[in-house]
Amino acid sequence: MAAQGRANALRPLLKVKIGGDNDMARIRAVREAAPASRIILDANEGWSDDNIVANLAFAAEHGIALIEQPLPAGRDGILRNIAHPVPICADESVHQAEGLASLVGLYDAVNIKLDKSGGLTAALVLRDRARELGFGVMVGCMVGTSLAMAPAVLLAQDADFVDLDGPLLLARDRAPGLVYQGSLVSPPDPALWG
Repeated sequence: MAAQGRANALRPLLKVKIGGDNDMARIRAVREAAPASRIILDANEGWSDDNIVANLAFAAEHGIALIEQPLPAGRDGILRNIAHPVPICADESVHQAEGLASLVGLYDAVNIKLDKSGGLTAALVLRDRARELGFGVMVGCMVGTSLAMAPAVLLAQDADFVDLDGPLLLARDRAPGLVYQGSLVSPPDPALWG
């Protein structure tokens, strides 16, 4: 992880998958390797009531910007009763605007993914409701082609965090695809989407 952190240290934002043994060592390694980058930790529901307080404190000490879904969805009630020294973002705990109010006090932000929200229109409703309730907004994705990401580029325009790297994880994307340069993605070409 340190090697990957060094290789990407010039990027302004890094997203690091964690959620297992030795997370503190991983956090330290990436932070030391990429001291100027903002870092999102995606714990993938891998923390527990026993380690979340210590992990959050350690993340705060290392300047982490956001932590995604540290606890399993539906087993995150402890978040209401502990300090959030780093903002905590719901991912698996949020899908659509209905029920979003129940996450107030548990999470500080929500990760909106078109695949799970029901498409662009539903995602826009979710984003607007999230803002009304005071949540920060992250726009994320599942692995998919540029055609799946193109509408999310529109949604991402006023997001606090954006993670739309799905096409970069494929062996081959569709043509035409989105244009990625470094950490930036350009608006979709009309031949791709609209």
